[in-house]
Amino acid sequence: MLKEFKEFAMRGNVVDMAVGIILGVAFGKIITSLVEDILMPPIGRLIGKVDFTNLFISLSGRQYDTLAAAKAAGAATINYGVFLNTVLNFLIVAFAVFLLVRQVSRLKKQPAPAAPTTKECPYCLSAVPLKATRCAHCTSELRAA
Repeated sequence: MLKEFKEFAMRGNVVDMAVGIILGVAFGKIITSLVEDILMPPIGRLIGKVDFTNLFISLSGRQYDTLAAAKAAGAATINYGVFLNTVLNFLIVAFAVFLLVRQVSRLKKQPAPAAPTTKECPYCLSAVPLKATRCAHCTSELRAA
């Protein structure tokens, strides 16, 4: 059983998938930092000096200045600012993956068109095999290709 597991784990596609997951997690952290540290502060400033991570609704009825203060007090909160950051993270990652897949598909070699196996009869315009010397439809003699 251990030998079978080793063969499974060492297959090329499993190793490739593991590398992809590791790179995806690292890429996700970069995008999270991009959204939280670079994009959201200017957007919050444009909207009115709002820190999106501190946009929340306290369900306890008390008012808290920051999300950290509400959590320290043990208050239940709806953190819609954190949710907005997460949605923006997802949109950026999805767009980046779209661009990556589009570029990879452009770089893939397009398969060469298949060589024709038929020709057209000049008399009845029917498709006949390339090696045919007579048309099967109108029985006309065909010149060699």
